[in-house]
Amino acid sequence: MKKIALDAIDIRILSALQKHGKVSKSVLAELVNLSPTPCWVRMSKLTKAGLVLGYRAEIDLDRMIDLTQVIVTISLKTHKKSDFARFEAYIQKTDEIVECSATGGGSDYVMKIITQSLVDFQCLVEKLLSDEIGIDRYFIYIVTKQIKSTPANLSLLLDNATASAS
Repeated sequence: MKKIALDAIDIRILSALQKHGKVSKSVLAELVNLSPTPCWVRMSKLTKAGLVLGYRAEIDLDRMIDLTQVIVTISLKTHKKSDFARFEAYIQKTDEIVECSATGGGSDYVMKIITQSLVDFQCLVEKLLSDEIGIDRYFIYIVTKQIKSTPANLSLLLDNATASAS
């Protein structure tokens, strides 16, 4: 995939959007120290290029309800392209699975699952196993406390990428 070249202003715009979400033209311009119209033109260009995938609010669920968060590693029985496709299609339709990443190494996938209780989590696991989506083995890790959850530091990553390319 062809990478998109970004300058320092583009990075400031993306960083501001990442931190503050959808903001007005004047607020974004102030955050990145650019006049409103050129700032908005750049932001529109970045959005059209597919760099801005959407806007979300970060909700503190723990302040509203008790819930169970579990990290699950999954290994599939077989490793044909169709096995991965079947598993991934199923995961896409399962609301309790809020994150899922394909991995290399000891397991095929790492997932984050949020349910209202441990009983609900166990019911979900039983459904995953009974629906025959190719799971060979799984390991669960109960989340006891969220230590850190932040977006990537764009400036740091892109500075390091530029330095490596030099």
